[in-house]
Amino acid sequence: MRIKEVVVDLLKVPLQEPYVAVGKKITDYWHVLARVRTADGIEGFGYVVLLSDSLVRPLADATRELGQLMVGMSIFEAEAVWAKLNRAGDWVGPGGMVNYALASLDIALWDAAGKAAGQPLYRLLGGFRDRAPTYASDDLWYSHTLDQLAAAARRHRDKGFLAMKLRIGNEATPAGEVGRVLAVREAAGDDVRILVDATELWDMRRALDAGRALQEVGIHWLEDPIHHQDIAGFARMTNLLNVPIATGEHLYNLSDFTQLLSTRATGAAIIDLARIGGVTPWRRVAGLAQAFNIKVSGHVIPEVHVHLVAAVPNGDLVEYVPRSERILRSMPKIEKGQLVAPDGPGLGLELDAAAVRQFTV
Repeated sequence: MRIKEVVVDLLKVPLQEPYVAVGKKITDYWHVLARVRTADGIEGFGYVVLLSDSLVRPLADATRELGQLMVGMSIFEAEAVWAKLNRAGDWVGPGGMVNYALASLDIALWDAAGKAAGQPLYRLLGGFRDRAPTYASDDLWYSHTLDQLAAAARRHRDKGFLAMKLRIGNEATPAGEVGRVLAVREAAGDDVRILVDATELWDMRRALDAGRALQEVGIHWLEDPIHHQDIAGFARMTNLLNVPIATGEHLYNLSDFTQLLSTRATGAAIIDLARIGGVTPWRRVAGLAQAFNIKVSGHVIPEVHVHLVAAVPNGDLVEYVPRSERILRSMPKIEKGQLVAPDGPGLGLELDAAAVRQFTV
């Protein structure tokens, strides 16, 4: 089945409740939405999501340009398509905007292939299971008071989450960070896994001090305590602490993950679907991590990541941040702390056509 047309739109989806993340006020979710259409009438779609308008228009233009190179190619030849598009952008790659532009096109291609085969994406990718554990990852922000954290934790528990992540890093002492974790623990219950994300705010000394304190209260993982480029630092922390050190969402290439994993610098690899360049390279990283006996988790875009994490035997967690629910007919369901992969063909998702028209800029 050959690709007849590729259409790319830029969407600005306003937030009903703006928030502050990493010092920035987030008011809109920008989507670069790609749709791949075949001569047989099959349409697959995919998108990446950005938190500000910085460079989103050039990104949409790059996606459109790369998308035209897909015309005439088969929807069942994802590796050939990805290689062709990557070569076209290699003078400004590898990684960066090229991967972001590739990602929505690659996701759309796999969605179309699943629809043509009549199979959900998780099954096309291996079908290890049809669901994956998920964790709530919004509304537990740095700026929240202990009471606000507790209220958010109770809301997430009521929605069926058995794991949740809070951002830390702004307290004056490790004891202050522990206090935030305990506030969530008391509200959510002892059977809920608590993950913490320091968003690269610490130096090594502070990270080790906080890590030792936090591991004593039973956190599930400590994410990005130091800058993601400090691979030696991550290796040191992994060696000195008992709690798994999670990282990887800022990495763009298989070679980056090769360095991370071969130096034993992480106990939990996080893959970002947009930064890695889509489903096709995501699979490569997951396979590499399995060789090192490391589990992989998906960073945001849970409605797509649930397929990827469920498909592989070393899949771990899906980060639940529903940034695209306003352009979709429905989101995957949560059952007993797990996100259930839609059983329809491809992604098993349906765009809300009226919402897409409304938010297209």
